[in-house]
Amino acid sequence: MRRLTAKATSADKPTATTSGWHTIRRVAPYLWPDGQGWVKRRVVAAMLFLLAAKLVSVTTPYIYKLAVDNLGGKTPDAGMILGLGAVGLVVAYGAARLGAVVFGELRDAVFVRVGQRALRRLAIETFTHIHQLSLRYHITRKTGGLSRIIERGVKGVDFLLRFMLLSIGPLILELSMVAVIFALVFGWQYAAVVIVTIGLYVWFTFTVTEWRVKLRREMNNQDTDANQKAIDSLLNYETVKYFNAETREADRYDNAMRQYEAAAVKTGISLSFLNVGQSFLITTGLVIVMGMSALGVRAGTLTVGDFVMVNAYMIQITLPLGFLGTVYREIRQALVDMGEMFALLGQPAEVVDAPDAKPLQVAGGEIVFDNVKFRYEAEREILKGISFRVGPGERIALVGTSGSGKSTIGRLLFRFYDIQDGSIRIDGQDVRAVTQGSLHQAIGVVPQDTVLFNDTILYNIAYGRAGASRDEIEAAARAAKIHDFVARLPQGYDTMVGERGLKLSGGEKQRVGIARTLLKNPPILILDEATSALDTQTERLIQDSLREMGQGRSVITIAHRLSTIADADQIIVLEEGRIVEQGSHDELLAKAGRYAAMWERQSDDDASVDRTRIDEDPARDIQRRERDLAMPRAVSL
Repeated sequence: MRRLTAKATSADKPTATTSGWHTIRRVAPYLWPDGQGWVKRRVVAAMLFLLAAKLVSVTTPYIYKLAVDNLGGKTPDAGMILGLGAVGLVVAYGAARLGAVVFGELRDAVFVRVGQRALRRLAIETFTHIHQLSLRYHITRKTGGLSRIIERGVKGVDFLLRFMLLSIGPLILELSMVAVIFALVFGWQYAAVVIVTIGLYVWFTFTVTEWRVKLRREMNNQDTDANQKAIDSLLNYETVKYFNAETREADRYDNAMRQYEAAAVKTGISLSFLNVGQSFLITTGLVIVMGMSALGVRAGTLTVGDFVMVNAYMIQITLPLGFLGTVYREIRQALVDMGEMFALLGQPAEVVDAPDAKPLQVAGGEIVFDNVKFRYEAEREILKGISFRVGPGERIALVGTSGSGKSTIGRLLFRFYDIQDGSIRIDGQDVRAVTQGSLHQAIGVVPQDTVLFNDTILYNIAYGRAGASRDEIEAAARAAKIHDFVARLPQGYDTMVGERGLKLSGGEKQRVGIARTLLKNPPILILDEATSALDTQTERLIQDSLREMGQGRSVITIAHRLSTIADADQIIVLEEGRIVEQGSHDELLAKAGRYAAMWERQSDDDASVDRTRIDEDPARDIQRRERDLAMPRAVSL
């Protein structure tokens, strides 16, 4: 079975790409940057070594000719041109061949740092730019698609630098030199044959390669289709078994592979056609110029050494021409990949700092939403004139049905998006008038779904504040009620959590997320259903920690479980982007409105859930999680 790969979707592709020449112009500044003389000096040195390599390379056949003539006795003075005899010319011939290689390697050695620096700068620029794009962009994109754009784009730059600058350029230079030598030494007829041969060779190669690119694309599409069918079948292994469909799945996969086979056969035949055509053209040109030189030898106008030199030059240019089709196809693909990367770099950031933005100064932590209106899309308004105030050190809660706009309020305060109307102020400062860095530093967020880095527990907690000490990290873990669990693990805080924290349970991930926010110690907190993944007992412990953490801070709690926010200073009930009720827990219950109905319904549900949990053994669950973390995980498909 062929290697399984995930099928790319159109969502992985950027909305626009740049042209080939524009892409090349975008790369040029990385090779000739302003204010970095060492880069320019290396580029110049590499080009000088390149020129030296080609000059030595094109003189090699001429030295070979002199040696042949000297040995043949036809022109005994031939070696006098270099002041060497036959043996000396043979040694010079070897030195020239070695010199061409040495100069070529020196070119690569000098240029490699320039090329790798350009790749690193492009990669970090793209990586940084992606982080600056808005949340709106990221939720409509696929992370795998973005990573592929960076990977393919950087590889494309690498290929373009190596093959266009260090292969195609030198090839054109060498072909030009050979044509000039033929014109000067043998006459314009020889140069004309060489130029026509190369011209026909290049035309044929490019034409057939364009045809082969289409065939190759068809083959890749069939390969992707077959692989996707295999992945679907393997991911749905149990379903296949349930319906006794093994044979059906095998036939479905075989049908896809049959189409791939047909496309692969066409691609293979087209490659054979390309190789035969290239050989025919270059051999025809070789035979013509050698025939002309043979007639010259018979007529006495040329020597045997001249005949040998013509053959050597033709063989010398044949080798690099043989890779032209492959290089051309790869350069085209590299330009496409680089175009996607530069199109991504051209994607404007939706949320940017104002030119005169100043750092946020938090004194009391007052938060004011003043007639805020917001829509993700023009035709669908999410918030419809929201106004409320969070006093310094006050704790408010946002409740409501799904889609009412609770989480959107938190995202707007953090400035993941800019509002369309109204204003959001912190201590009188509009969040659009302060720097995003200072705003983000002042706000701590514990999301509903905590996602962890594929690193240690220590690293994930320490992510809350750069430079935090080990004691501070452990203190935050204790406050989040996870220190004792971590301490019992075989590797303690050095335990790897797995990709996205999959080795931890939902509650354990949530407590790590709470610990790193505690470590950040911000003046404003957003708790977005922060305890939703916890059991009742752990939730009560964490709620105590969060209450302690909220002392002296302004806290916005987004909650689904009303029991967690009953002691909030103010509760705001949202529905379809509007505030329908507002007040304390007792005040809202007394109104017997939306909140009171929600409270009554959840109280009945919680009582039912508690009865089902009465026989659970929390200690047994903790032991199971510790055992899972100590065991290596198998890599999933």
